[in-house]
Amino acid sequence: MRIALVTDAWHPQRNGVVRVLSTLQRYLVADGHQLGLVTPDAFRTISCPTYPEIPLALFAGKRVAQRLDALAPEAVHIATEGPLGWAARAWCLRRRRPFTTAYHTKFPQYVQARTGLPLALPYACVRRFHAPSSGVLVPSPTILEELRSWRFKCLRPWSHGVDTQVFRPGPKTAFDHLPRPVFLYTGRVTVDKNLPAFLELDLPGSKVIVGDGPQRDELMRRYPAAHFIIANGDAELAATYNGADAFVFPSRTDTFGLVMLEALACGVPVAAFPVPGPVDVIGDSKVGVLSEDLRTAALAALSIPAEPCVARAEAFSWRTVAEQFVANLALVH
Repeated sequence: MRIALVTDAWHPQRNGVVRVLSTLQRYLVADGHQLGLVTPDAFRTISCPTYPEIPLALFAGKRVAQRLDALAPEAVHIATEGPLGWAARAWCLRRRRPFTTAYHTKFPQYVQARTGLPLALPYACVRRFHAPSSGVLVPSPTILEELRSWRFKCLRPWSHGVDTQVFRPGPKTAFDHLPRPVFLYTGRVTVDKNLPAFLELDLPGSKVIVGDGPQRDELMRRYPAAHFIIANGDAELAATYNGADAFVFPSRTDTFGLVMLEALACGVPVAAFPVPGPVDVIGDSKVGVLSEDLRTAALAALSIPAEPCVARAEAFSWRTVAEQFVANLALVH
């Protein structure tokens, strides 16, 4: 099948959306599908305000249309609500082509955190974007119910997976120079990740933040006792997971939280708030502790053994993820 995948999030960006889509690309190609990508690297871009690591395509409409015309796709999937996503949506509507979309990121909450706008306004914009979609792919049951409460239609469950060949138990040597226990966070360092909720906890040992983002410099100044590092590539990232004693996920706004699966695959238990994302990844599986008291959760997670964590991660198969994606596509007739 010829599939057009349109996304404003792509390499060299480092985030969960890029990881999901690039892994999906690998599986789809291996299954014999022809995948045509529409990504920011083919366009003139500007940096996203307040989030300079994200490039936004300029005047994308004509070139997106040309690219999609050339691809002649049998199915179109629009992964993001950025300029490329809106341009591809317009192309599909003009040509009366069905398409699917995905809800990867809680942009309404991010916009509210940066601007103070009431949630109803950005939700109305995002709902309008997805309204013509034949299927809005949603990564977890709790997010699906949340979107349904905001009057989104055509919602389809589409879980995410973890590459257990990359993320697996290994030597716990990455942080031997730091006092134990090591409490780890990996991911984007942005306001929506709620990192002060972790960094302000009174915990023994060491706190380590692995990742980059627009809030990194500010948090390094505010929390000099924490250790901020960058992992270059999956091998280094897996080593940081393995070096930790517990993974702390303070976000209240993630749609899934792929980093939790990566930590579990390395045998590292999770501490998080009982909110969408952690509820779906951890649930009642006993591989993490969910509590409004994040300190209590982090300390309790230290007693969880590695073996059930690894087994939980192995239940999230990328084969199933790819098959769900193809089954949900809207084909051109």
